[in-house]
Amino acid sequence: MKSIYIFLTRTESITSKMVKFFTNDKYTHSAIAFDKELFYLYSSGRKNGIKMFPAGPCRESLNRGFYERDPHTPCVIYELPVSDEAFLSARQEVEAFMANIDDYKFSVLGIVACKLGIRWTRKNKYFCSQFVAQILRTSGATELPKPDCLMRPLDYSKLDGITKIFEGTIGQLKEEIKQKKAATV
Repeated sequence: MKSIYIFLTRTESITSKMVKFFTNDKYTHSAIAFDKELFYLYSSGRKNGIKMFPAGPCRESLNRGFYERDPHTPCVIYELPVSDEAFLSARQEVEAFMANIDDYKFSVLGIVACKLGIRWTRKNKYFCSQFVAQILRTSGATELPKPDCLMRPLDYSKLDGITKIFEGTIGQLKEEIKQKKAATV
């Protein structure tokens, strides 16, 4: 058995502030990772780490972009145990997105439809929590409580079998990861 990690944040970006204003959700962005140290995070968001556009499927890092610039960014990590088959399938799904990155775009209108509770999808366009939902659903990792296009970051905290393993700031998370690495050396 392996685990998939769901990473939620709320940065000081304009997009995050707008989502927070309209939803009043504690977290406004979601990403998926395949290791506890979150070496790579995958989502649909800023491709360059700072500017909103271009946006679409991207590989994020705790040491780049908003995460590097603002150690006070609140975040939470959830661990979802999955079968070896679901883990492999999820990784392959992410790799397929990343291999064809130019075929996909960010769905700004999808965020609005999600907030309004409107089931609406557009071919090859995803917002962050919709991207994570598709990976989880198509891999068979878990049953989702809503269609992919209606999933919001906080919906992941309610999945069956999921466990919160960290909540704090990016700075605290980086320090915890650093301490764990030092303890294993």
